[in-house]
Amino acid sequence: MRLHLRGDGSIERMSVYIVRRLLQAVVVILVMSILVFAGVFMIGDPSEILISDDADQEERQRLVKSLGLHLPFYMQYLRFLGRAVHGDLGSSFVFNEPALLLILDRMPATLELAFSALLLAIVFGIPLGMWAGLKPDSLASKSIMAGSIFGFSLPTFWVGIMIIMIFAVILGWLPSGGRGETRDLFGVPVSFLTWDGLEHLVLPAVNLALLKISLAIRLTRAGTREVIHQDYVKFARAKGLRTSRIILVHVLKNILIPVITVLGLEFGSLIAFSVVTETVFAWPGMGKLIIDSINLLDRPVVVAYLMITVCMFIIINLVVDILYSVLDPRVRLQDVKG
Repeated sequence: MRLHLRGDGSIERMSVYIVRRLLQAVVVILVMSILVFAGVFMIGDPSEILISDDADQEERQRLVKSLGLHLPFYMQYLRFLGRAVHGDLGSSFVFNEPALLLILDRMPATLELAFSALLLAIVFGIPLGMWAGLKPDSLASKSIMAGSIFGFSLPTFWVGIMIIMIFAVILGWLPSGGRGETRDLFGVPVSFLTWDGLEHLVLPAVNLALLKISLAIRLTRAGTREVIHQDYVKFARAKGLRTSRIILVHVLKNILIPVITVLGLEFGSLIAFSVVTETVFAWPGMGKLIIDSINLLDRPVVVAYLMITVCMFIIINLVVDILYSVLDPRVRLQDVKG
């Protein structure tokens, strides 16, 4: 009976925590919507780009009025807010389509690229970081740490161009751009289910993942060096446990907490800042769309993109906090900071 009550109490605490975080999220989204809308409002006048030079004054006024650009800032924002509550983030000035649909149409490509980069960071970064932490004086460890410095130092766009030059132009192993052939998975087009799509995915995913791999290596190495000298690891060795069990159970489980926390938050940056990679590799995702929209001062698309990005960061942060508490039962949800 006591265990049952504890379980109910835990569920209740989690529910209260999630509700509190969602209320905080509403406030954050509201504040960010004001800042984003104000910032985009001050960029310039879209009518100067949208209207042809041959148009007369009457045509200009008609278009400006139809787009609502004649209204003062607060009126435009209130109109935007009223529509946003009902899921309408406005229509693109350029494409004359709902901005939300334009972004959602390109979101699968960006999410696929971001997930692939995150997977590469986990698959390569954590094992290499543990190796560097367990054998810090070996040549392999020093090489790994030296390589991680390049991952932090080299600009993403330059690395992308070099990757294309080597693997696409000189060697001809992989295509230089585009998404390739896709196949629907639960109604969503993905590239990794076809060989052609997978070939197109490799280079941009590696380019986007390099910085995160370096970050994972350094976080994992630091955590390994700290945990390996803890008393419970020494006790496990004294008990005669296999080295593999000590590493996988006692070391890995404890270093995963900060690594997953940071990589989870970094996943948001993979989505938000994949613009450079998508531009270099002509990857048809949200990043390429936002660059084109900024150049054309397509306000609704820019605002919708930034608002969706904010929502993604909030959701990812919430999921990371919950995973944090699951990995370490000593952490209480009410003490987790967003």
